[in-house]
Amino acid sequence: MFDPLGALTEAFTSFLFGKVETTRLPVRTSTGQAQAVYLPTAAPGLGDSGVIIGREVYSGKGYIYDPFQLYGQQLPAPHWLVLGESGNGKSALEKTYVLRQLRFRDRQVVVLDAQGEDGVGEWNLIAQELGITPIRLDPTAALNGGIRLNPLDPSITTTGQLALLRTIIEVAMGHGLDERSGFALKVAHAAVLSGHEDEADGADGAERAPRAVRQPVLSDIVEQLRHPEPSSAEAMNVDIDDVRAWGLDVALVLDRLVDGDLRGMFDGPTTAGIDLDAPLIVFDLSHIDRNSIAMPILMAIVGVWLEHTWIRPDRKKRIFLVEEAWHIINSPFVAQLFQRLLKFGRRLGLSFVAVVHHLSDVVDGAAAREAAAILKMASTRTIYAQKADEARATGRVLGLPRWAVEIIPTLTPGIAVWDVNGNVQVVKHLITEAERPLVYTDRAMTESAPLPTDEARALALAADAEAEARAEAIAMERQLRNESSETVA
Repeated sequence: MFDPLGALTEAFTSFLFGKVETTRLPVRTSTGQAQAVYLPTAAPGLGDSGVIIGREVYSGKGYIYDPFQLYGQQLPAPHWLVLGESGNGKSALEKTYVLRQLRFRDRQVVVLDAQGEDGVGEWNLIAQELGITPIRLDPTAALNGGIRLNPLDPSITTTGQLALLRTIIEVAMGHGLDERSGFALKVAHAAVLSGHEDEADGADGAERAPRAVRQPVLSDIVEQLRHPEPSSAEAMNVDIDDVRAWGLDVALVLDRLVDGDLRGMFDGPTTAGIDLDAPLIVFDLSHIDRNSIAMPILMAIVGVWLEHTWIRPDRKKRIFLVEEAWHIINSPFVAQLFQRLLKFGRRLGLSFVAVVHHLSDVVDGAAAREAAAILKMASTRTIYAQKADEARATGRVLGLPRWAVEIIPTLTPGIAVWDVNGNVQVVKHLITEAERPLVYTDRAMTESAPLPTDEARALALAADAEAEARAEAIAMERQLRNESSETVA
């Protein structure tokens, strides 16, 4: 029915203010087609406090990340997992991240460098640039003045020493210690410590003048296992020969660290002069066979040694970065040790960074349960390019959205999917000219006659432009894809 008053009112308001509304007929379409009406958008960033990583590919915004700034607000834990196949930029990311973190005065970083190049670890150039001498653990040089780390260092608590000894033995044996072997080890450890206390104070308990006291070492434990104290057997009402038999396998394992292929690195007092107050501490493990049992044993020793000598409640923010971290996560006993370290890290300001090539290296290994616990504590996950089947498996384990799983196989070097506690974005890592010669680790494969500077820069810019264009094309394709048959008005 025609409304004269309404028509008159509309005409009057249109005369005064102009026509402000238009009436359009509804259009029915699918959600996939309707997505093309709106420009692509990106999720909000992580704030503006921390170190710059690069820029978010879809929006072009700067991407800034710092686990210490985000902890408690957007992050339940400060730990970080980095995944991806070789040659896609994992090492470059970690190195620039460390260099940028060290600009803050309250930062300190320890790196377990398991990769090697030109006879040294791949962090050697950065250490030289910062005036740091890497702690190079090398069994061939240990007997000739090389670095030693003593599992029985007095700076490690008695409980920590015993836990470390058990971990070393369990890793080497591939199974846990039974009660009898554990008892023999405990008795030997207590006897060694008691003997050194007597040496310090005198056999009769009388106090002596201050003098240099030798640190207890692994050979002392081996000797006690072979020749246990009668008093220890009497205390448990067992025969001394039984105690000796219980400790035989333990003695054989520890003997490998004393006289075997790992000789020299752990069977003496800790080398003097290791600066645990330096802003960057690099343990160079590049001379250790990465596929031998020595690597997880070494990482266990370094991990516990650091826990009791380096990590202190002094309000410093510490980063513990482990290359080839599958050696840790794939061993149940070492994984349990580092799991405890990660839990302590929240209270002591520690961010654990694990660099792994493939998630299947750990989730399908012998330490699947321990690996799952460590992965759960890593609230930040960065995934570089992987093959499609590996990307799907990674997506299932980490709970990534479908679009992120689809894009991972298409990523070009330097671009990664970042998942920061559910905030998922595609980020291009940016490297400065000053950082570039320090972070690339594939010179042996790529070095040739040097290109002129202008030509090299032109090639780098062209590669960057191609990578960004490819990522943007994938994003637009995802926006336009008809993912649903639902309709909207």
